[in-house]
Amino acid sequence: MLLRLPTSVSEAQECLAEEAVPIGGATLVWADWQRDGFPERAMSLRNLPEANVIGSGTLGAAVVLNRIDRRVPDVIRMAAATVGTGAVRRTATVGGNLVGSTLRCLLPAALVLGARASVLGPDGVHDTDLAEVVAKRPLLLGIHWREPVATAYRKLSAEAGGPPPLVVAAAVHADGAGRLRLQVAVRDGYDVISDGTPCDTGGEDALRALRRTALGDLPAAAWVIIGHQATELLSPFGVQ
Repeated sequence: MLLRLPTSVSEAQECLAEEAVPIGGATLVWADWQRDGFPERAMSLRNLPEANVIGSGTLGAAVVLNRIDRRVPDVIRMAAATVGTGAVRRTATVGGNLVGSTLRCLLPAALVLGARASVLGPDGVHDTDLAEVVAKRPLLLGIHWREPVATAYRKLSAEAGGPPPLVVAAAVHADGAGRLRLQVAVRDGYDVISDGTPCDTGGEDALRALRRTALGDLPAAAWVIIGHQATELLSPFGVQ
């Protein structure tokens, strides 16, 4: 297997044209390759500057999970900290988790931030939503978002080998006029559902509104957590 390590977007585009298989930390594909055979060409973005940024409102696809720190919102940092073991987090990448994994542990956190994705295709770099990333699995360069005013994250424990644990993420955003909006995303099984509502009139009104969205059919355990998070996030703003 020839591993390419592009240092520019144009080099990465050449690798795509050569049908090099994108890899992150290879934590998800290594066993499959050992069983089924290695690809002729592969590509890692670990030397591409655009894929390694960590900063205000942005996170590169090649960033390994254990590098994610307080430079990003707590909801992303906490989500990354719950992925696998320490050994996994030292090699698994943001892009591998969002694009390559069926669990997509970072996806609920990214959705509540309203994150957009920068992806590289044959025609160059373009922005898209996370739904396209999940559906089409393009070459992800990174994600970016508008900073929230508060976030929360909860992942329930689960038995190894069992169904994926319930994940609930939430964020409060403020628009230019100071109006508040509560955004919630839940991973229930392998499905991730997200929706939001204005929350200036308090948490109870916000919860009633959320129950009328796609989140309404979630199990009771999810709604208990959503209720706690709504209270926790909105009480500092005097809306409960």
